[in-house]
Amino acid sequence: MATQEKFRCPWSLGSDKYIEYHDKEWGVPVHDDNTHFEFLILEGAQAGLSWSTILNKREGYRKAFANFDPKKVARFTEAKLEKLLLDPGIVRNRLKVYAAVNNAKRFLEVQKEFGTFDKYIWGFVGGKPIVNQLKTLKEIKPTTPESDALSKDLIKRGFKFVGSTVIYAHMQACGLVNDHLVDCFRYHAVPKR
Repeated sequence: MATQEKFRCPWSLGSDKYIEYHDKEWGVPVHDDNTHFEFLILEGAQAGLSWSTILNKREGYRKAFANFDPKKVARFTEAKLEKLLLDPGIVRNRLKVYAAVNNAKRFLEVQKEFGTFDKYIWGFVGGKPIVNQLKTLKEIKPTTPESDALSKDLIKRGFKFVGSTVIYAHMQACGLVNDHLVDCFRYHAVPKR
């Protein structure tokens, strides 16, 4: 495991994979629709599980879900889904696997309505990241009014596994919110847009 030569958010210190994710991805503003779709699938798969479980299966998810191409995933057949349920490279939960295909279809509908999913989702934070000033992990909330509103709208649009806690995790991962602790070296390093 890597030594901590600089201060990082304590949640990231469990493994080298966690540290790499924290240092390179978490909290960096995402404006790529396929990346948003990837995190929707991964965050939905995480529901009730640890993020380390999902990080360890991320490559399996890339292979199983067509490199997170929503157009391809939306066309998955019943036979393809049943085959996925045998794949040890992903979380083999029937509801979550089927939800990924449903969410791909809903994702495409949002793209059609807004031009991009990115334009849609960033509208819930006024187009720029919410930068919190947190000193301890205890200050990080599981949900916010913004995640509540986004979750409610996604559910209304037919998405699955998009409760407010899952959506807040998505917002943190994709940089709609900067929840790095203020002492973390990434707090000031992540872009503000």
